[in-house]
Amino acid sequence: MSFDAGAFGARLDPYDAYRFARGEEVTSSTGFKARLSRPLDFLVVSDHSDNMGFFPTLLGGEPSYLADPTGKRWYDMVQAGGSTAVDAALEIIAAFSDGSFPPALASTPGTPVFRSAWDLALDAADKANDPGHFTAFIGYEWTSNTNGANLHRVVIYRDGGDVAGRSEPYTPLQPDGSDNPVDLWQELQRVHDSTGADLLAIAHNGNLSNGIMFPLVDSFSGRKVDKAYAETRMKWEPLYEITQIKGDGEAHPFLSPEDEFADYETWDKGNLTLTEPKKDSMLQYEYGRSGLKLGLQLEQQLGVNPYQVGFIGSTDSHTALATAAEENFFGKHSGTEPGPERMTHPVGCFEDSCIFGWEQAASGLAAVWATENTRGALFDAMQRRETYATTGSRMLVRFVGGWDFEAADAQSRTPGETGYSKGVPMGGALATRPKSATPGFLVAARKDPFSGNLDRIQIVKGWLDKKGRPQEKVYNVAWSGDRKPDGKGRLPPVGNTVDVANAIWTNTIGSPELITVWQDPEFDPGQRAFYYARVLEIPTPRWTAYEAQRFTAQAPDESPMVHQERAYTSAIWYSP
Repeated sequence: MSFDAGAFGARLDPYDAYRFARGEEVTSSTGFKARLSRPLDFLVVSDHSDNMGFFPTLLGGEPSYLADPTGKRWYDMVQAGGSTAVDAALEIIAAFSDGSFPPALASTPGTPVFRSAWDLALDAADKANDPGHFTAFIGYEWTSNTNGANLHRVVIYRDGGDVAGRSEPYTPLQPDGSDNPVDLWQELQRVHDSTGADLLAIAHNGNLSNGIMFPLVDSFSGRKVDKAYAETRMKWEPLYEITQIKGDGEAHPFLSPEDEFADYETWDKGNLTLTEPKKDSMLQYEYGRSGLKLGLQLEQQLGVNPYQVGFIGSTDSHTALATAAEENFFGKHSGTEPGPERMTHPVGCFEDSCIFGWEQAASGLAAVWATENTRGALFDAMQRRETYATTGSRMLVRFVGGWDFEAADAQSRTPGETGYSKGVPMGGALATRPKSATPGFLVAARKDPFSGNLDRIQIVKGWLDKKGRPQEKVYNVAWSGDRKPDGKGRLPPVGNTVDVANAIWTNTIGSPELITVWQDPEFDPGQRAFYYARVLEIPTPRWTAYEAQRFTAQAPDESPMVHQERAYTSAIWYSP
């Protein structure tokens, strides 16, 4: 139902998306038989709210759409298929971004086209939802993309269609909608008050926002972020999507030059539409780690931390196929599903800049520690930020913090039970510090049985120094083998068993699980800080290696063929 998904060739619907997530076989839009080797536990189909239902209506040849010259031209381009249809998709996205979308073609809340599409989304989710076995969330994507700056939010309902259907998705289209996140939050409050619905919003792809995802100065009002902004954002946005198809958003090598793993699936050419090149000055306002540090600064100034967010990953696929596994990656758009030309195919081009197929990341997944697999339990866990992100691997990760962990706690076979009894889980805040205590963290990771062994666990610390300046440091706290850190705490590489030509590897290096208790050796009780865990696997084939092997295709020289899957936990915060 999304205009860009449809124009790029997607012909599956939300029912198909949920069936696929539950482990059923479906036929992709390009005719591939597709099935997950392991079903997902939960999924939200979050079609774009802007012009929801527009594309299926255009594709169906709606006479009023074809009477519009632009509508007729787009219809003909889509019907032509191939690169011409891709060109249509890019035109449609650009028209939406620059405000030139024809009003006669707009599908807005209150119109039959919009309502019909929303009702279909509600029905698909409710029919797929199976409490205790599979959770189908109801949601949509609000797409602020002014001048190409990506400020998208995925809105998720705790409720079923009986409640979610009492309202319609909010859009960025004026006069009834807005591209300002503040207005979105106000709308969520209005919906909650008028319908009883519980909702949250998840921001993503700050790496394409060109410096406005984690602002100190609101780009819409031109005013410094104040307490009201901070409190409202904190209320409605407990999570941040840190990794997905359009690049990884944890860290950037310019911001973290001492972090040898900061340059992972980096997209930093420009904004979403590539119409404005990236500047180094924008980067600190785009990435998850720097966002957490900016949050500490704002908390010190305002008493509220608007960027106290948990981390998740998601695919952001527009194929109806949620595929984050390297060996089963269907890409972002149906126009570029598996094939010998996919790696060199332009995903999007604007003027002289292009994003090519090989640059897509087969990422990611959201992991949630919940009491049961139901809408309510998962939603509540997301609200309390008890979540972590992975780049596609299904490793299990625990991260808890407290004041009286000891080395013996790492011998436990139930780190969750031990951790909850002594501290707070990922996403929480440390309790009031006992006199002279140093924070300790119990962190445990177990490999995905279908993926690589574990290389190491790291803890990333961010803090404000005595002058209020943000700082960071990455600590290696547990690792495989008998490697020894050097004087700066750096570990030698774990090794590499990948056979690129055959897209295989061996788990003869690394460990199936790692666990440790770590205390901050540089703790200053007067400094605000956060801590989160990053878990790395050993090197394994990237999806481009599988693609080259499967289709006897030549990958571009600049394309990575090997990578290290990873997980990022939500942080644990300390306040003096």
